[in-house]
Amino acid sequence: MSDDGFERLVAMLDYTMFVVTTQADGHPSGCLVGFATQTSLRPPRFFVGISRKNHTFRVAGQSEHLAVHVLSRRDIGLARLFGGETGDRIDKFARCAWHRGPEGMPILDDAVGWFVGKTLSRIDVGDHVGHLLEPVAAYAPSTDEDLVSFADVADLEPGHEA
Repeated sequence: MSDDGFERLVAMLDYTMFVVTTQADGHPSGCLVGFATQTSLRPPRFFVGISRKNHTFRVAGQSEHLAVHVLSRRDIGLARLFGGETGDRIDKFARCAWHRGPEGMPILDDAVGWFVGKTLSRIDVGDHVGHLLEPVAAYAPSTDEDLVSFADVADLEPGHEA
């Protein structure tokens, strides 16, 4: 099989993007995530892949919970902040509005919706580690929003070396 054919095929897909935040020892961290999906209805489960290169990967490994946010296209700057910068160099949370939410997780005030999930397991999936989450708290808007998708951030370089 040609890797080129597979790469062209997945490049055609336009997935919703997420910002995942977490904290350990009072240190908040977050990153833009494209590998994420619901995996079960009953019980509810969600799967999030975090790059091993990412600062958030190290913090998530010390935390029992993650917060998963969806952003509207009007908040593309927030997606670019969490996808284009690394927590090894800047404090992303000093550049946006947020508050501590359930389980002490950092919740982005401008996210249109979010949930906090307890990490049930971590799974090696290649250059990412998958986190299987059990939702413990959530907020969803009463109206539909035009969400940030892969096409909106395709110019960002994925993963940041620590």
